[in-house]
Amino acid sequence: MLVTTTNTIEGKKIVKYIGLVTGETIIGANIFKDLFAGLRDIVGGRSGSYEQVLREGKNTAVSEMQQYAAAMGANAIIGVDLDYETVGSGGSMLMVTASGTAVVLED
Repeated sequence: MLVTTTNTIEGKKIVKYIGLVTGETIIGANIFKDLFAGLRDIVGGRSGSYEQVLREGKNTAVSEMQQYAAAMGANAIIGVDLDYETVGSGGSMLMVTASGTAVVLED
C-alpha cells in the first residue's frame, strides 16, 4: 500500500476518498535504555536504543493504519502525519500516532 505525506500522488488519480485512518502505539522505555541514554547525554553521541524505540513505534503505528485502510477498501493513504509524545510518570513511555486519509487510486 502506498503511504505518503503529500495530498496528491503524481501520475495517479484519486477515484475515491474513504476517510480518516489512524494507528497508535505506546512503547515503554526500560531502565537500562534510560541509564545508557543518560550516559550518552554526558559523553555525547547518539542513543541507538532510543532511536530503535522511535523506529519501532513509527513502524507499528503506520502498519496499524495500513491495516485499517486495507479493511476499508483503500489502496493508498495520503496526507500522513506522524506525532510523537511522551506519556506516563516522568515521560517513561513513548506514544506514536500516525494519521492520514485512506483513498482508492485509479489502476
